[in-house]
Amino acid sequence: MASDSPFIVGDNRNGGLRALPQARLNRRQRALRTIAALILREVSTRFGRTPGGFAWAVLQPLATIIVLGLAFSLIARTPALGTSFLLFKATGLLAYQTFQSNSMMVGKSLAFSAPLLTYPGVTWADAILARLILNTLVSVVVAVLILTGIIVALDLSLILNWGEIVLAMALAALLGLGIGALNCYLFERIAIWANLWGILNAPLMIMSGVIILYDDLPRRAQEWLWYNPALHITGLMRAGFYSTYQPTYVSVAYVLAWALIPLVLGLLLLRRYHRDLLTR
Repeated sequence: MASDSPFIVGDNRNGGLRALPQARLNRRQRALRTIAALILREVSTRFGRTPGGFAWAVLQPLATIIVLGLAFSLIARTPALGTSFLLFKATGLLAYQTFQSNSMMVGKSLAFSAPLLTYPGVTWADAILARLILNTLVSVVVAVLILTGIIVALDLSLILNWGEIVLAMALAALLGLGIGALNCYLFERIAIWANLWGILNAPLMIMSGVIILYDDLPRRAQEWLWYNPALHITGLMRAGFYSTYQPTYVSVAYVLAWALIPLVLGLLLLRRYHRDLLTR
C-alpha cells in the first residue's frame, strides 16, 4: 500500500515511486533560489555600496595593465609576443586574476555569509557556489571588456583560438575554486592564514608568467616555476591570442590535479567542521 508521505517510496501503480524524484526536484529548486538570493546580496554589498560600483572592477585591472605596459615599453622595444605591451600584459593578468580572486572570494564565503548560515535553508555549499558563480561571471565580463577594448583601440589583427581562451579561463576559475575551498577552511581555522595568502599573491603573480614569459626565463628558473599551476593557465591564455605561440610546457592534467585535490580536501573538511568554524 502506498504511503501518504511524499518522501516515502510506495507502490509504483499509485505513483509513489515518482514522489521521491519530485522531492529532490523541490530541494534543487529551493537551493537555486537560495543561491540566487545570496548572489543578489553579494552584488548589492560589493558593487552597490561603492561609488562607481562595477566600474571599479574594470578600472582596477585596467590601471594595472596600463602601468605595466607603459613601464615595460620604456625598457624594451617590443613585448615578448606580438606588438602590444598592453595586450601581452592583459592576457596574462586577467587569467591570473580570475584564479586569484576566486581563491580569495571563495575562501571568505563562510565569514561573509555566517549570519545567514544559521537559517536551515542556507548551507555552506550554497555560500561557496554563490560567490564562485558571481566572481567568475564578473571576471569573465571584465576580461571581455578590457581585451576587446585593447584590440579595438589599437586596431590589432589577431587570429583567436577560442577553445584555448575558454579552457584557460575555465581552468583559472576551477583552480580558484579548488584553492578557495581549502582556504575557506584554513581562513577560519588559522587566523593568520588570510593575511599570509594575501602576501603570497604578489610574488605568485610574478612567478605565474604575467610579467615575464616563461620561455624567456633562465633554464633553472623554468625547472622550478613549471610546478606553479597558474603559469600553465597564463601560457594557455596567451596561446589563444597569439597564433604563433605554442607553449609546449602547458599541462592541463597538472592544473586539474592542483584544482581537484584541494577542492575535495576542502569540501571534506568543511563538511566535517563547518559548524565548529561558525561558532569560533
